[in-house]
Parts: sequence; structure tokens; C-alpha cells
Amino acid sequence: MWPTAELHVHIEGTLDADLIRELADRNGLPVPAGAGRGAPFRDLQDFLDVYYANLDVLRTRRDFQDLGARYLARAAAAGVRHAEIFVDPQSHTERGVPVEDVLLGLSAALADARAAHGMSGGLIVCFLRHLGPDAAMATLEAVLPHRSLLLAVGLDSSEVGFPPSLFRDVFERAAAEGLRRVAHAGEEGGPDYVWEALDILGAERIDHGNRALEDVELVAHLRETRTPLTVCPLSNLALRTAGPDLADHPLAVMLDEGLRASVHSDDPAYFGGYLDDNVRALVAAGTVTEDQVGVLAANAVASSFLPDAGKAALLAEIRAHAERVGAAVPALALDPAAV
Repeated sequence: MWPTAELHVHIEGTLDADLIRELADRNGLPVPAGAGRGAPFRDLQDFLDVYYANLDVLRTRRDFQDLGARYLARAAAAGVRHAEIFVDPQSHTERGVPVEDVLLGLSAALADARAAHGMSGGLIVCFLRHLGPDAAMATLEAVLPHRSLLLAVGLDSSEVGFPPSLFRDVFERAAAEGLRRVAHAGEEGGPDYVWEALDILGAERIDHGNRALEDVELVAHLRETRTPLTVCPLSNLALRTAGPDLADHPLAVMLDEGLRASVHSDDPAYFGGYLDDNVRALVAAGTVTEDQVGVLAANAVASSFLPDAGKAALLAEIRAHAERVGAAVPALALDPAAV
């Protein structure tokens, strides 16, 4: 596998059926009815209903450390050298789980992964759109005492009906605290949601962004500003936000348009695959070539929040891998200054 970075993965979406049963037994809880259910889903909300119900088994700091450790070990096997992990504290604090247990458990897993796998990483605290901007601001205030554990803030959950502009104040507050900013947009919502995420929230990455392709001016802006798009093909297929199959996925158009798109796993326990599974499926469908897999890996590294030295080191790994397997060296790996 190509060395790469994973920038769009919800740690709660890595909670698979085996771990659900293990944690339910550990915590004396019933196994949720949706344990083990995966794609297909009718739509995003159908998926979210199952997803949130399964989270009930996560109760202790140890649970979150185990959840993080399992994902990071699997990601390392997929070639991931750096992981920026989404976490939804509101999904847990509303069940009475202290926010410090969520953050400290996952941070411990990241520290262990650095020692065990040589991986770097960080946490991105996401706000659940459907709970509204006031709840988002309360969540930000609750996590700020743990600022040293946080890399960025994000925006996720049900998209339609909850435009990015509702969350202007909380993103401005996060920016004042020196936190980086990303946002889900253009998965179900249209190009206007992407514009709002960029112009109002100051998002530095767009998570998904498929529907940006409907707006020629927006495509030109994304290309000129080199704004990253973190794309999740198997997720899009499972939630019917792209398709009807991977051969028709908009990723190919994004690359043809010169956009800084990269591939990630989103919620791999539900959508049938981790990062490497997504890549293999894209190649098998003819959506991308083997050489473009290297481009996607380089784009992911360039899109990360790693410091410049960290990006340069990972791009050097990509260059070395390309030379070792006889693949074309991605342009970014040849000229890290272009990052």
C-alpha cells in the first residue's frame, strides 16, 4: 500500500459488531439491535439512526482507548502514516459520558499508535448539525480545557436543513483559539453549502464536496485555492449520494479538473471498507489508475495539518514507494514546495 494520511474517518464509525458485543458485555448492556448492520441504507438519516443507537455501548475511557487502538492498527495496515480522526463528543456527553474520558481515551490510543506503528495523528472535534449552534458552542467550551489534545473542529451529521452559516459564531470562536477548521459540505447539500463552509466558516478542507462539481465557478475556486476535498467513495455508494456504481463516481472528474481530492474511509464499519478497501474498489472499477493512487496519497498528505517538515517526510516516503514499485512519482512528491 502507498504511504498516506487519513483525514476523513469518524472514530465512532469504526465501531464494528465484534467490538459492540465486547463492550456491551464489559459494561453490562444489551447488544443494540443494529449491531452488525451495514450498507445498503435508504439514505443518510437511515444510517445515522443505526449509528447513534450503537454508540450506547461506549461508556468508559478504556472503551474509547480500545476503539481508537483498533482503528489505528487497521489503518496502519492500510498504509496510513498520519490520521486526523473525527470525534463527536455530543454523541457521548448527552449519554452522561464525561468529555474528558472521550478525549483522553482516544489521545492515549494515538500515543500508543505512535509507539507501536510510527503513526502521527490528532483529534478533530465535530459538532452535530442537528443539535444546533448553541449546543455546538457549549461543546466547544467543554473541550477547550483539553485544547492541547485537539487539532481542529469540524461539522457533521445531517446536512440538509442545517447550513454551515448557522455555525458561524462557534467556528469564529474556534479560530480565535487557534484551532483549524473543516466542514462536511456538498454530500447531500448543494454547492451553496460548500461556499458557506468556505466563506462563512473559514473551512480549510471540505469533507465530501461531491456536489461542488455542479458549480463551475466553485470548481475554479477550489482549484485555484488548492482547497482539499476529502472524498469517501464506498460511503457515497452506500448512502446513495453518488453512483449508481463506483465507475460513475465524481472522483475521476475531480482529478481531471485538477482538484486536490483524496480518498478516505468515513465510517468503515458500516460502509464495507477501510482506506485500502476504498482504493482497491476504485481501481477495480476503473475509476482511477494505479498511478493516480499515488496522486491521491500525495494529495492526502498535502491536505493534512501536519507541519511542513512532517509533510515533506511523508512525501519522501511516497516518492520512495513509487520508485520501489515502478510507478509514476506524484508531482507533489517530486516538488514538496508545491504543497
